[in-house]
Amino acid sequence: MERTTLRRRALVAGTATVAVGALALAGLTGVASAGSAGTTAPPVSADSLSPGLLAAMERDLGLDADDARSRIANEYRAAAVAAGLEKSLGASYAGARVSGAKAALTVATTDASQTARITEAGAKAEVVGHSLDRLEGVKEALDEVALRKAPKDVPVWYVDVAANRVVVNAASTAAGTAFLKAAGVDSALVTVARSAEKPRTFADLRGGDAYYMNGSGRCSIGFSVKRGTQNGFATAGHCGRVGTTTNGFNQQAQGTFQGSTFPGRDYAWVATNANWTPRPTVNGYGRGDVTVAGSTAAVVGASVCRSGSTTGWHCGTIQQLNTSVTYPEGTISGVTRTSVCAEPGDSGGSYISGNQAQGVTSGGSGNCSSGGTTYFQPLNPLLQAYGLTLVTSGTPTDPPTTPPTDPPTDPPGGTWAAGTAYAAGATVTYGGATYRCLQAHTAQPGWTPAAVPALWQRI
Repeated sequence: MERTTLRRRALVAGTATVAVGALALAGLTGVASAGSAGTTAPPVSADSLSPGLLAAMERDLGLDADDARSRIANEYRAAAVAAGLEKSLGASYAGARVSGAKAALTVATTDASQTARITEAGAKAEVVGHSLDRLEGVKEALDEVALRKAPKDVPVWYVDVAANRVVVNAASTAAGTAFLKAAGVDSALVTVARSAEKPRTFADLRGGDAYYMNGSGRCSIGFSVKRGTQNGFATAGHCGRVGTTTNGFNQQAQGTFQGSTFPGRDYAWVATNANWTPRPTVNGYGRGDVTVAGSTAAVVGASVCRSGSTTGWHCGTIQQLNTSVTYPEGTISGVTRTSVCAEPGDSGGSYISGNQAQGVTSGGSGNCSSGGTTYFQPLNPLLQAYGLTLVTSGTPTDPPTTPPTDPPTDPPGGTWAAGTAYAAGATVTYGGATYRCLQAHTAQPGWTPAAVPALWQRI
């Protein structure tokens, strides 16, 4: 399969336009902080997952509705446990993954004395030889070489937490070996695997809806976002550059690219005009829209579904995090590798796990007839890069986009602290009162609980 930027021709109002793949944008009524790791998901109930998502999981993963609900609930719990163990294990942490129909969690460590801690948290412990930090250091060295000059015949590399190694997929062993040599990395930590994969981008305010760039190309909306009072949406960077204008699925004037990064990363955001209202939904393409509740990142092995303006809904699993992939335009780092298929026109579209936004479609190889591998740009780094907030359901008001300029009036004291990442539902004390976190965020100076009711509720 050819590794190239996918641009599908489409006839619009008598003009040939390039259809660049993208996913549906989830329009939401609340917002999740750009600096947060994502909103902690509520328990999964029978009514909380859309029929469209459940139908796609049955088609692509062989799960009936009850099994799908059970799996997603287990994946939510696994993500929370894994995040806690990553923090407590420190330098010995070697990654996490889920497996099997029940999404059983395995957490790896280089320190055998930590296995009891892992087991007590409800996960299976695995003792390995290399920490995640060490393996990611090897991958970063490869990234640095690739960003200066994309490697020839080396399409993909990533940290494989199951194998406890860095994997380099290359057209030939010689190409992979030359890449390792150029980066000066320890080959004992790397597996070079022969691969015919040829990724390309899928470029062609509800997630998954189509939009058109400068009247000549098509992509898909990722997720509804805000920057202060400005509405907009997140999408892929290869879909447009700063200043590129967009029309919506109905060919009406929509907005302008305000930020775009590609290659290196593959993210962008578009500010929209007053005629477009952000919604907390992803297009279910005839099966019911999916409501976005937050952006908690899923772990390796978790189920994930994609919405795009070319192929609609498709599901699969997360294979590796923090992957690097080489397109003809250059190398992209920090994307997530999945077994979900996509085609030209799906670029920029939504990836979602349960009701948690994961990212926007970057590119891949294969198609939705024979199957394929697709990469998405994780959403949380995109939000943080441009100072955006994700529009979600269940948030009463928008959180502040910048810390208050005036000093807090509440008296100091208590467990609240600036610089701490708080999950939705967490409780703190401050100024003699107790508060519950309404949405996940990283606290900034001045964002005291009494000062920002969008983030904290007094109890």
